[in-house]
Amino acid sequence: MWQLLWLLLALTGTTVAATEKIRYCDYPVYPPISWSDGKQVRGLAPSVVKRLFGNLGYEVEIVVLGNWKRCLLDAAEGRVDVVLAYSTAQREQSMHFSTVPVLREEVAVFVNRQHPVKFERLEDLGNYRGGLLFGESYGLDFDRFVARHGNIEWVSDSRQNFGKLIRGRIDFITQERRTGQLLVENLPGAADIQALPNSLSVDYLRIAVSRRSALAERMPAIDAELQRMVDAGEIERWLNESEATYRDMVKLPAHAQ
Repeated sequence: MWQLLWLLLALTGTTVAATEKIRYCDYPVYPPISWSDGKQVRGLAPSVVKRLFGNLGYEVEIVVLGNWKRCLLDAAEGRVDVVLAYSTAQREQSMHFSTVPVLREEVAVFVNRQHPVKFERLEDLGNYRGGLLFGESYGLDFDRFVARHGNIEWVSDSRQNFGKLIRGRIDFITQERRTGQLLVENLPGAADIQALPNSLSVDYLRIAVSRRSALAERMPAIDAELQRMVDAGEIERWLNESEATYRDMVKLPAHAQ
């Protein structure tokens, strides 16, 4: 039987190929982009990656590490193939970034009303103590500001960060506006946490492929498929669904999640 099958394949010029597996690293603490329900990673990011690379013929393995910095390091070293990230000059040394963005993101400054912060331009934040997650970068100017002032406390969890802001241990958090507002909606004690109206910056979340991955040769195909998904409205639909799902999830009792 097998001999007959291979003969038919040989005659038709068809080959049998196993689906190639790629590794995608996520740090799921950024709803609605990605978060964990305790069992699996959910949100816009894993949905986009699985659909995008599935359409290109790949099986996606999701890898979750201890913090975002570990994801970026593993991508740089080629231990994982893909992450979703902002493009920076340093990251571009080890990763290729899609020319088609996945999502436009507005970076806001979150503060505690009980401890007012004056913010009109980046340098104003040099007078205050801030909080960031390990590995976060909001552009070259911001990275230089952080290095120059040394006024940032680094943590691995967004809830820990906002908890410090609630208790007055730090003065501000820089966070994507959509994600920050979702986090504080149901965070105990967060009634006084607000996003300032002025944005710190606007950036774009992109598919980032390790330069050490075989996927690096497929960037044109990745951009083309990503553009098709954007044009079809798939990404906007998943974003809206992800926000609604996260809000529903956090309202459930802990034992039901």
